[in-house]
Amino acid sequence: MKQIGIWMDKKEAFVVSVDQGETTMQTVPSDLEFFNPKGGSRSKTRWGPQQVVHDSRYTERETHQLREYYDQLADKLREADAIVLFGPAGTNSDFKKRLDQEYPAISARVRDVLTADSMTSNQVQALIREYFES
Repeated sequence: MKQIGIWMDKKEAFVVSVDQGETTMQTVPSDLEFFNPKGGSRSKTRWGPQQVVHDSRYTERETHQLREYYDQLADKLREADAIVLFGPAGTNSDFKKRLDQEYPAISARVRDVLTADSMTSNQVQALIREYFES
């Protein structure tokens, strides 16, 4: 029985596979660009035009990049029998929603979606091993 646990945030994901007592780990980078839009200024004249920064363009690009990241992670879960998702700040629950919408067969194998703080790779491996042993 192949069990996979993922600890993920917006920067990267640690995919830990536990198969017959053997543990392997992969790191999947998100390739997500973190935008810090600058700009927006007032005209020199009192009632002159303003230069506006269009944030929707940045948020739309981030949405598309997150979808690609989630699809990449879903591809790693195709052969799993049991799945658990860990992570901070709601990224794991957003990924679960994406699985519900686009990958219902994979979503059915998700046991838990749990919140976990930032961890080192060794801590992630230990957390996922402990989860599947209990």
